[in-house]
Amino acid sequence: MATLQQRLWDHGSVRFGAVVLLLVLGMSLAAPWLGTVDPAAMDANVINRAAGQSGAFHLPDGSVVQHTFWLGTDNFGRDVYSRVMYGGRISLVVGICTSLLALSLGGVCGMLAGYFRRVDAVLMRFMDGLMAIPAVLLAIALVAVLGANVATVVVAIAIPEVPRVTRLVRSLVLSLREEAYVEAARALATPTVVILWRHVLPNAMAPLLVQGTFVAASAVLTEAILSFLGLGLPPDVPTWGNIMAEGRVQFSMQPGNVLFPALFLVPTVLAINLLGDGLRDVLDPKFAKRVG
Repeated sequence: MATLQQRLWDHGSVRFGAVVLLLVLGMSLAAPWLGTVDPAAMDANVINRAAGQSGAFHLPDGSVVQHTFWLGTDNFGRDVYSRVMYGGRISLVVGICTSLLALSLGGVCGMLAGYFRRVDAVLMRFMDGLMAIPAVLLAIALVAVLGANVATVVVAIAIPEVPRVTRLVRSLVLSLREEAYVEAARALATPTVVILWRHVLPNAMAPLLVQGTFVAASAVLTEAILSFLGLGLPPDVPTWGNIMAEGRVQFSMQPGNVLFPALFLVPTVLAINLLGDGLRDVLDPKFAKRVG
């Protein structure tokens, strides 16, 4: 029988998603060594340069370098290639942190709701009310109240995802709490915290991991939407959404300022979703039996 690692790698969606994400992650981390300049540096002498042109670029410290503008420049004289390379960092950080925060809060709420019936009646009604608010509108409201920075954007995007994670974990706990090993642990007077930590949570990790990938993909896309609308991170922060938002002003003359960051955003979101689909297929017990 193939090992879990082999089954994961043999699954086309997992392999494609993992490879694309590793490429984007490597590109973002290695941005300083990929022929980039300061993504926030402006030079009025190179405004709206076409892709592939070269010229002198004045850096904030007063130095001048000969630089090739692989993806052109924007209407502030900033190198689009450098901003796209560095922008991947923000998008991935937002996606990963949002996923971890939503899984943590939703996991705790879901276990409490699924294990304690009195808590379930109150907590799930609150989650139902939270789900009635459109996710993007709730995120916009939270950013407006908390201010625009990476931490508040992560919180604003994670909060609408918490009810979905909570409902998933609750449904798992409702079935797991009736299992023989959980009843045996209760019969031995095992503390509730220990039961949840040692017996319930490990058996809910596979669905949580899959849900985490979908939350991360949604977070990357939502951050781009908020930035595109001018309601996300400040314009000076290089994110794919900010680059597209600033490029739309001159889309007819410089369409690349919108298209180039989109060419990175779309494969990233697609790769995360495909990775989640593949993990769901491989970690599903019925699928494991079918391919085993």
